[in-house]
Amino acid sequence: MSSATPIPARVRRFPVVGALRLGRPSDVWFKPALSVVAAVGPPSLLLMTLGRLDLAPYTMAGSLCALYAHNRPYAARAKVLAWVILGMLGGLAVALVSASLTRNAVVLVTVGALLAAVQKTVCDATRVGPPAHVILTFVSSATLFVPQTLGQVPGHLALAAAAGAWAWLVGMAPAPLRPHGPERRATAQALNAAAAYAETVRGGAEGAGARSAAYAAVHAAWQTLLAVGNRPSTTRRALERLVVRAEVALAAPADADPARLRSWARAIRGTGRIPRTGDPRREDDGLHREGDGLRLDGVDPRVEGVDPRPDGAGPNPDGAGPRRSDGGAHLDDDGPRRDGDLLRERDELVGVAAERAVAPRPLRSRLGPLAPVAVRSALGCALAGYVSLALGADRPYWALVTAASLYQANITLTWSRAVQRVVGNLVGVLLFAAVTPVAQLGPLALVLCILACNFGAEALIGRNYWLGSVCVTPLALLVTELPGYQPTGELVTGRVVDTLVGALVGFVAAVAVTNRRAGRRVERALTAVDRAREHAARLAADPTSTPAALEAARRGLAATVVDLRATADAAAGEWWQRALPQERVVLAEQAAHRTLAATVRRQGLLPDPGTTSTFTHTEGASP
Repeated sequence: MSSATPIPARVRRFPVVGALRLGRPSDVWFKPALSVVAAVGPPSLLLMTLGRLDLAPYTMAGSLCALYAHNRPYAARAKVLAWVILGMLGGLAVALVSASLTRNAVVLVTVGALLAAVQKTVCDATRVGPPAHVILTFVSSATLFVPQTLGQVPGHLALAAAAGAWAWLVGMAPAPLRPHGPERRATAQALNAAAAYAETVRGGAEGAGARSAAYAAVHAAWQTLLAVGNRPSTTRRALERLVVRAEVALAAPADADPARLRSWARAIRGTGRIPRTGDPRREDDGLHREGDGLRLDGVDPRVEGVDPRPDGAGPNPDGAGPRRSDGGAHLDDDGPRRDGDLLRERDELVGVAAERAVAPRPLRSRLGPLAPVAVRSALGCALAGYVSLALGADRPYWALVTAASLYQANITLTWSRAVQRVVGNLVGVLLFAAVTPVAQLGPLALVLCILACNFGAEALIGRNYWLGSVCVTPLALLVTELPGYQPTGELVTGRVVDTLVGALVGFVAAVAVTNRRAGRRVERALTAVDRAREHAARLAADPTSTPAALEAARRGLAATVVDLRATADAAAGEWWQRALPQERVVLAEQAAHRTLAATVRRQGLLPDPGTTSTFTHTEGASP
């Protein structure tokens, strides 16, 4: 381990322009946008027909659960959506009962702040994904300030539960048409990220940022594929094989063919057959054509009943018979060679089964490191609500929700989110003032405006949070008009004041409650990388190591590298802590990448140095 001197902490600056810069839209931006419209629309229109739009906020609480888990495989999405709905109902129940028992605004703000802290902590610990705790906090906090009686609570909860069940059906609706859509998208993103890194390296640049992004994309792809457990699937196995190819490209980017990686990524979009990858050590490996009578899902044709055509395009390196020049499985009647190909293909994926057998970390161990975030959330939300009450606000939950939405992995990101929230809300109140005359034309116009804002928020928020907030703000204001129209000027003024209060007080709380454990977590992540690297290096140097052990060690080392980069980035944005060992982090990453390359070569997924490749740049496996 290097004894490099820690780099002194640089002067902290407040980014403004960078925080507002627009990014590229998500590949599937329309999925959550259409889902939320499909989930919110029917219950709201039904209540409008019955003349009970005043109950729409409760059904909307359940409908908004359709925003979650769009990146999860459908088997995992079903469970995540169910837990999100249960969590929403739990927070809503606490809020409704509290509103029924007291009208003391200070008590209600305190309850809302504690709920926000719990929701933030649990969502971060379970990595439920966007929109995370914000929707849950908005639902529970807004309900706290709606007058209730205990007798009304069961009916309101039943409305939310029914809408939540409808949202679950909406979220699962694409499964029959695209049963492996999320896995395909995650795999395509990993292949494209690996291709981008390979292009960067071939262009002569170091590409540290591209490398980290590629490893993160590959890690995310594995997490997506592993999320479904041990369900047998030929398609998923073929996708796993493609992710292995992305890992191979990361290990030796100069050897990778970016065009081929991108062609694989394009091929797995939609519902088409999966391209076969064959033997990665052959230079002429490529996509098979359907006209050849070949399966494109990466399995032996005999298993699927496809009529194989023999193609003796060159000698087999091991002398066992002819093989295809494109590196695919054998299509002749040479049984032993086919079995050898299948064994090699299985060797590439043995680590997947090993990882599936490992139990996830218990929730309690994941909650511990989030204690500073929980304290920030509780303190910031409570103070924001109290200050809003002191200023005479009628809806202090706006300030509370603003504060809750700020808290990110570190203070620097929290500042950026504060800028985005304020700018988005200020532009959003102008949009609200513009659409109010239309929304007040009648109940149908109001519902249609709410649906349009829901769609716009999800369509735009992927480019930048502030752009999505431009639609979220009028949405929140229009929801307050469901029980009855209210003066536009008062709503606009209250929203602006509460936004500024929530952002200012929330950020001050984040600065006051710093995460002093961030530096220690970097040290632990460094230790984990060193241990994983030494373990992988020993296995790679041992000629008796099994394929399962090598694959599991390689995957474990890659996961620790991703975790180290995320931990270091999060710690770099924290204030009031000692200087971070950034040079040690860089050196540990470099050593780990060299060991990953050597392990991949030891597995036979790359040619040995000085054989068939002229570009391979990897190092030995010695720790």
